[in-house]
Amino acid sequence: MVRKEFVVEEITKIMGNLETIRNIAIIAHVHHGKTTLTDTLLAKVGLISKQVSGDVLYTNYEEIEKERRMTIKSAAISLGFNYNDKDYIINLIDTPGHVDFGGHVTRSMRAVDGVVLVVDPVEGVMPQTETVLRQAMKEKAKPVLFVNKTDRLLNELRLTPEQTFEKLLKLVDDINKLIEQYAPEDFVDSWKVSVEKGSVAFGSAAKKWAISKRSMERHKVSFKDIFELTAKGDEKKLQEVAPIDEAVLPMIIEHLPTPKTAQAYRIPHLWHGDLNSEDGKAMMTVDAKAKTNIVVFGITYDQHSGEVAIGRIFSGTVRKGIEFHISGKPEPQKVQQVGIFMAADRVLVEAMPAGNIVALVGLRDLSVGDTLSEDDIEPFEQITHYSKPVVTKAIEAKDSRDTTKLIEALRELSKEDPTIEVRIDQETGEHLVSGMGELHLEVIETKLRDEFKVPIISSEPIVVYQETVDKKAGPIEGKSPNKHSKFYVIVEPLIEGVQKAIDEGTIREGKPKGQAAIDTMIKAGLERPVAKGVVDIANRSLLVDATKGVQYMHEVMELLIDGFEEAVRDGPLAREKCGGVMVSIVDATIHEDPVHRGPAQIIPAIKRAVYAGMLTCGVMLLEPKQNFTINIPQEYMSDIITMVQSKRGQVNNITQDREQVSILAKMPVAETIKGFSNEIRGATQGRAIWYMEFAGYDRMPAELQNRVVREIRKRKGQPEEPPTPQSFMD
Repeated sequence: MVRKEFVVEEITKIMGNLETIRNIAIIAHVHHGKTTLTDTLLAKVGLISKQVSGDVLYTNYEEIEKERRMTIKSAAISLGFNYNDKDYIINLIDTPGHVDFGGHVTRSMRAVDGVVLVVDPVEGVMPQTETVLRQAMKEKAKPVLFVNKTDRLLNELRLTPEQTFEKLLKLVDDINKLIEQYAPEDFVDSWKVSVEKGSVAFGSAAKKWAISKRSMERHKVSFKDIFELTAKGDEKKLQEVAPIDEAVLPMIIEHLPTPKTAQAYRIPHLWHGDLNSEDGKAMMTVDAKAKTNIVVFGITYDQHSGEVAIGRIFSGTVRKGIEFHISGKPEPQKVQQVGIFMAADRVLVEAMPAGNIVALVGLRDLSVGDTLSEDDIEPFEQITHYSKPVVTKAIEAKDSRDTTKLIEALRELSKEDPTIEVRIDQETGEHLVSGMGELHLEVIETKLRDEFKVPIISSEPIVVYQETVDKKAGPIEGKSPNKHSKFYVIVEPLIEGVQKAIDEGTIREGKPKGQAAIDTMIKAGLERPVAKGVVDIANRSLLVDATKGVQYMHEVMELLIDGFEEAVRDGPLAREKCGGVMVSIVDATIHEDPVHRGPAQIIPAIKRAVYAGMLTCGVMLLEPKQNFTINIPQEYMSDIITMVQSKRGQVNNITQDREQVSILAKMPVAETIKGFSNEIRGATQGRAIWYMEFAGYDRMPAELQNRVVREIRKRKGQPEEPPTPQSFMD
């Protein structure tokens, strides 16, 4: 067995040669075999033995991952290989496939230049296959394809060699259609995967064999030979004539780009600073001698070292003691340790040059997506998560003395995974933790108990709703408690183009900065005068200053923003988050004495105006929906359709392949949050396989809204009867 320190020592010798570096991620739908494939590459460098690769699941190092045999967080590892008498480094990230942990995939895409997409040919293109490929394309990461579990076509579906080949080619075609749909325009043709060109490999990671056009030529075997050996179950011979590393490694090295090639087109896409500046040129050329610029794409917590930032170095060289400006932070900070991640282990190194992935210790209060720079440069584009938290649990410490420990643990967890939302219910004092789904929350609870050693009590899962408006109202008056200041607002729905741009990260939340931000909002559909007046963006909602010549407006603007953010964080109807609301301040009377226009006066004044305006419009509740892909034997089709419809679901598509039926349906989270697994298993005698993904928010049927609003208000300790506009105007 090779020691990790020795592996790292070898890697550090060659990490300055950009031509021999590949930064890649392995991506796939859940259980399609990413971690098993990663194991085979680790076995190649001797980190694990070939006999146990596929069983060790080395990058699933957390206890909860081992128990569930499922990747829950991205794991980075640097591997050194010799290929064609040349030493190469592959900085590899093994990513999760389950939809609840899709945020880890999104963040990892910022760090890599290429991806190995793994697909199970029996299941084919599944919802998460499409999602992870789309995420890769958005970050301009080039794909290659590994079709795993190819032996299932023969052993389970009993296909002939001709049928198997046909099925595999159709799968390649399906992947290319997705690439056509999502790839950047300039790369659509060159990024399509091809058996002929060698950017596709077929095999079985668990059985340790694979073939590509190049490896078949080298070992002088045909597809028919491989088929016959698979039919006989002769795994030993398969591994001899079709070793997996000889198919996958050349595909990665020859078809995925070097940092120098990739950064030339990725930097203009991800960074909107001046490309002709010193830092711009350095990042475009991956100059290791220039000033250092890094993007943090991951944060982990080490009980000895505290927060560990994981970043991609786009220029310069990182050493201990280097001082970084951190986007949005006033003071620069010094790096105390530099390291390489080897899955669970972090091995310290002297320095790390541009084009590599690094672990940094000593930087405080970082967030995922932060830009670290020696010169204070324009930050990189925000990392945008596609899914939104749809399920909440109230969590509290069993022993009130552990409350501080719980708060600290939740803070660390939400830093590691920004798709976790944590807030305190002011009425009950409970910590409300929101996640992507039940499994996501289950993992959070397990980590709190096992890793952070905090005994907790948690509630049943609660659905996260949103409040919005579909009409325009105003001007509505909002008075300060002392009646000395008044604000007049118009409340209206935010146009869909702007909402979509916020969801996609094109328009950033927070205060718009510079002309570029205004131009982006105009492009999304806002009129120029409105776009110029936007002073804050929060929860997919806008605050616009449309006043002209109002005295003291500038002095109270920060407080108005605070009040607006409070209002859209807890809407007036059910105290749920708002979304898709535009609030324009059209006039104001502000008291001249600063004593009478402090936070206690201005914040309630604007908040009351927003609430009264929304209630005058008529607030609608939006409920989260999920798309379900349900695979079942044909005889259960009508039962499943009936079940979907009984849960207020829509069947959007039905496809059939022999005796198997695949139903695509959209259902509200509220109807599937409890007991769905037991119900669907019962309806199909345990023969259903299903997957779901976030499908956005839709308007709740009017006949259900009143009941649901009252239930939410009661749960939150509010009077059950919703307020009226007058409640906030007196």
